[in-house]
Amino acid sequence: MAFPPDLLSDDEEVVADMHPHWWTITPISALLAGLVLFGIVLLAVDRDGGLWTALQVIVGLAVLVTLVKFAMEYAKWVTTEFVVTTERVISRSGVLSKEGIEIPLDRINTVFFNQTVFERLAGAGDLGIESAGEGGRQTFNNIRRPNHVQSEIYAQKEAFEERRLAKLSAASMGAAPAAPSIPEQIAQLDELRVRGTITEAEFEEKKAELLKRM
Repeated sequence: MAFPPDLLSDDEEVVADMHPHWWTITPISALLAGLVLFGIVLLAVDRDGGLWTALQVIVGLAVLVTLVKFAMEYAKWVTTEFVVTTERVISRSGVLSKEGIEIPLDRINTVFFNQTVFERLAGAGDLGIESAGEGGRQTFNNIRRPNHVQSEIYAQKEAFEERRLAKLSAASMGAAPAAPSIPEQIAQLDELRVRGTITEAEFEEKKAELLKRM
């Protein structure tokens, strides 16, 4: 399930959208597959007896319970998202009720990851983000290739800062020029007087008005 585009701002783009690592649902998947295989073997072997029938019933119930558990784990896995955009990091989870957290890139201080030996081989790990604000430090478990995600967050954070500085620079260049100072205005009036555009009396009147503002 892709991150909904209507939740993005006008210029925001998704650069990474992922579910937890597949290892999250591997244990329950392996257990279900093992029980189903064992159940097939029990059904294939034709034996009479109450104990054999009871064993078949028990294994059948175990398969049913494990199947329900697998469905719940899969639903949780498919509705858990970790998203990196050009402006923020987003984590959302929940099948019926939803919970989530958003961390703006400009508030992120440090990104770190942790992998065990097995997680490194599988390409999984935990990702931690320290940010300014009430949240402080957030840890996200079972992230795919956390070292690459760490690099991507830093790259997007740098690009975001560059865009912000570019916008500030453009805004400052487009700003209206500052009004001339009073001495500059008097000098301009004097030029008009010399050219004959205004009279000596008008020059003195305007000059007096300007000097009163100082």
